[in-house]
Amino acid sequence: MNDSHDLQCLFNSHIPVIYIETREELRAIELIKQVHFQLARPGYKWTVTEGLVNLGMAITLDADLVEPVKALTHIKQATQPGIYLLIDFHPFLNDPVHVRLLKDIALQHDNSQKTLVFLSHQFDIPEELKAYSARFEMNLPDKPAIEKIVRETADKWSSLHAGNKVKADKEAYEILVNNLSGLTSADVRRLANKAIFDDGAIEHSDIPKVMKAKYNLLNKDGILHFEYETEKFSDIGGFRNLKQWLEKRHRAFANDSSVLDMPKGVLLLGVQGCGKSLAAKAVAGVWGIPLLRFDLGAMYNKYHGETERNLRETLNSAEVMAPCVLWIDEIEKALSSSNSDNGTSKRVLGSLLTWMAENKNKVFIVATANDIEALPPELVRKGRLDEIFFVDLPDMKTRMSIFEIHLRKRDEDPVHFDIALMAKKAEGFSGAEIEQLVVSALYTAHTNERPLTDKYLVSELEMTRPLSVVMKEKIDFLRQWASERTVPAD
Repeated sequence: MNDSHDLQCLFNSHIPVIYIETREELRAIELIKQVHFQLARPGYKWTVTEGLVNLGMAITLDADLVEPVKALTHIKQATQPGIYLLIDFHPFLNDPVHVRLLKDIALQHDNSQKTLVFLSHQFDIPEELKAYSARFEMNLPDKPAIEKIVRETADKWSSLHAGNKVKADKEAYEILVNNLSGLTSADVRRLANKAIFDDGAIEHSDIPKVMKAKYNLLNKDGILHFEYETEKFSDIGGFRNLKQWLEKRHRAFANDSSVLDMPKGVLLLGVQGCGKSLAAKAVAGVWGIPLLRFDLGAMYNKYHGETERNLRETLNSAEVMAPCVLWIDEIEKALSSSNSDNGTSKRVLGSLLTWMAENKNKVFIVATANDIEALPPELVRKGRLDEIFFVDLPDMKTRMSIFEIHLRKRDEDPVHFDIALMAKKAEGFSGAEIEQLVVSALYTAHTNERPLTDKYLVSELEMTRPLSVVMKEKIDFLRQWASERTVPAD
């Protein structure tokens, strides 16, 4: 089964209207030309600059047919069957006269055998035409097709460099080919050029550049953010249970298994500032896969249907970037139901939950949340994600580890400090609050032109009221709720 065969089947199904959304316009035009010759049906192409021309010979039928109304009227009155390719017609669909003419042509199809094909980078089919239309998607290149493009690119480089061969590391070549999946032929060729033409070689150093370029091609709306800096669990205090859980499932995620279910993801629920975001970054860092941050709030659009489209396109982009970690930070803020958005939040939640249940691609979700009361019950239910971990305030041992980590990050040797004393006094402090203690103490010491000592750290500790004190009731409720319903992260 290929694009030509699939499109022929669509034409033979006697569907009046076919629409194709793609940025590969030239490839789509060539495909339609090929099919119209194979079906032995007359073919015509319309653009706002050239009007209606013969599809095979590019002969203009009538210069006046540049105007959409005149072109559609001509098609409606034509007595011969034919395929009419309308390119970038989407701006003209706001005119009810155009829509009515299109519907008239569709209604005549059984007798006239005239098929309309819309081709555009983006196309919203009018409600009046939905009952008479079908969407056609061109297949993306599979692995053999990608390998062919890479070889052609290598041959092109060789011909421009006195016949010298492209140097290729076998493992890097396989990774490159795999990472080019999910892109159009044109984009595959563009990224293969980027990898090969820089230095005439395919090496491991090319992979991050290709991944970054691939992300930039896919993320056109700023809803997904490629996080270049990930973390290591060794740089984060605590999370022992989460680390062990991830270690057990890494092999099942990295390698296809007919026995084990592929891990879907986790929800990290907990107190603010206790390292949930750092843990999300660490999952990607430990597993060695890209980290995508999904800004759910930026996805919402005031126009009807646009939010759902943004969600669909964003999840498709995540699938193309697979294997990857999809980090949804503070998920409760974007999915909390509201009566003021005409049900958009509920539709988004439903679509997201359906995708989470049906997704077969290697997209591991790490969702974080602070407020359990704002989380939709459907999301918390077991089965949506593999596990819910509760990230509590750090215990004594973890607080000591956090102090050591942040002192080392600032070129201070923990040996010179009474870490046990600091950790004891910092009971009830979150990891983020401990970090700020170290930062503030360093500022004070620097102002006094003195080295950092325990005195400055203790002084900052005594002046700070942690969140566990300021919002005691709310945090106590959260900890009580989580004690019987979640797995401790540490």
